[in-house]
Amino acid sequence: MVQEAQKLEIKTTGIDHVVLWVNDLPRAKRFYTEVLGMTVGHERDWQCFLKCGEHDQVALFDAGRVGGSVNGRELNHMALRMEPASYEETKARLEAEGVEVRGRAGDPTCIYFDDPDGHGLQLLYKGHDD
Repeated sequence: MVQEAQKLEIKTTGIDHVVLWVNDLPRAKRFYTEVLGMTVGHERDWQCFLKCGEHDQVALFDAGRVGGSVNGRELNHMALRMEPASYEETKARLEAEGVEVRGRAGDPTCIYFDDPDGHGLQLLYKGHDD
C-alpha cells in the first residue's frame, strides 16, 4: 500500500524585490531615492537595488544592457507603503518634479502616477485598507 506524500505547506512571507527595467538608470535612481525616499542597498553599473522599508526592495535594471527599451507597461502598477503624509503635500512634491498625479474617486489618501519610464505606481499610507 502506497502512502500519500505528506503535503508541504508553502507560505509567502513577503516580496524580496521587484525588478523594473528602466531606460536611464541614473535618472530612475534619482527619482526613487530623491523623490520617493528609497535608499541604495547595493548597485553595479547596470543595476541598482533600492531599499524601501525593512525588507522590501525595488531593483532597477538598465534595459540598454540587453538591447531594449521599456514603456513602463510590463506591470499594471506597484503599490508602495509610505510614511504618513498629506495627499496635498505629496501631490505638490510630485508635481514639482513634473509628475502627473492621479487619484482614486472617493479616496483622498490614494495617489497614482507613473515613474519616468512609465511604470505605474500607487502610494499607500499606514492604516490604509486596500
